[in-house]
Amino acid sequence: MLVKKVSFNDFVEEFKKFGREDQFSYEGKKALFEYLNELAEALGEPIELDVIGLCCEFTEYDSIEDFNDDYQLDIDDIDDVQDYTMVIKIDEDRFIIQDF
Repeated sequence: MLVKKVSFNDFVEEFKKFGREDQFSYEGKKALFEYLNELAEALGEPIELDVIGLCCEFTEYDSIEDFNDDYQLDIDDIDDVQDYTMVIKIDEDRFIIQDF
């Protein structure tokens, strides 16, 4: 198996290639890229870049209210979302979750 290391720019271009450039904000893509790099390092093995899989497995939220609307929950804080799933923080209000 051949593995190619991708830069953040390559990562962004792959989303464009698959017509998914609007799936995550620029900052969201940056946070997801950093998360995947850290995960690969922790696992000690590369992770295959699967844009469609990432788009199906992760969702970006602009607010806790948007998350609550999607999941019919009443959570007050992003940190509490971690009781349900993995959270990648983008900034104070925005975050990405692994869908559940």
